Amino acid sequence: MATALFQILIVWISGSVALLADTLHNFGDAATAIPLGLAFLLSRKKPNKRFTYGYGRAEDLAGLLIVFLILLSAVVAAYESISRFFYPQPVEFLGGVIAASIIGFLGNEFVAKFRIKIGKEIGSAALVADGYHARADGFTSLAVLFGAFGVWLGFPLSDPLIGLLITITILRIVWDAGKSVFSRMLDGVEPDIVDEIHQVINKIEEVGNVTEVRVRWLGHRLYAEVNIAVDPLLSVEEGHLIAVEVRHRMMHGLGYLSNVIVHVDPLGSAGESFHRLPEHEHDNLPSHSH
Repeated sequence: MATALFQILIVWISGSVALLADTLHNFGDAATAIPLGLAFLLSRKKPNKRFTYGYGRAEDLAGLLIVFLILLSAVVAAYESISRFFYPQPVEFLGGVIAASIIGFLGNEFVAKFRIKIGKEIGSAALVADGYHARADGFTSLAVLFGAFGVWLGFPLSDPLIGLLITITILRIVWDAGKSVFSRMLDGVEPDIVDEIHQVINKIEEVGNVTEVRVRWLGHRLYAEVNIAVDPLLSVEEGHLIAVEVRHRMMHGLGYLSNVIVHVDPLGSAGESFHRLPEHEHDNLPSHSH
């Protein structure tokens, strides 16, 4: 925000549309920290009877808002850049434009390092991604330098051209961030995570088979549910101890997991398909509303 406030002053003095595009982007990034911060605060609330899984999904809603705000900054930057092609205006105070672009780069890089560091500490993929996003923004700030040098060399259209280039960069970030956010909202995870879970459980001798693995993000916390098959002649207590060992191995071997639920089935009738009631599959679900 401090970087953007400084840049907007230089935009007002110089009239650089490339710097305006970068400034709008930085304002958008600063604004995205607000819903993300509120989502982090909300996600700390404990589960209750209405929200039995807690409030982790608030981060997904914040992510959706972030994507919208970044898209809005791209639209404004594109409009200003295209308008400048048809209604050219002189770019003045080139020294200030160059200084603002360098400060924009340094400000974004500082924020990027901080976000990535904290994101890794708390296991927030969203915050880490936001950090890399800030790093990419730093390089778009440097692009303003080329626009300023182009104007200095007698090519005034380099300013709106760089503005359009930054707009394209913003749109690419919107695309990548949008895919990530919508994937989270649809319970998407990296396939490698499922493979790693299988590898950890298969090392436990008492587990005959792993029939189901489900993983989902709730905010910056990753939850897993697994179905394992064991010897049907084992007692309930013995099956329970195996389940405890599976959970222990997963929680300690896969540090990114926040919680694990283990369901134990007998070999030969394991998996969710054996728990369905075919005769009731087409019945209407009872209403629980009051």
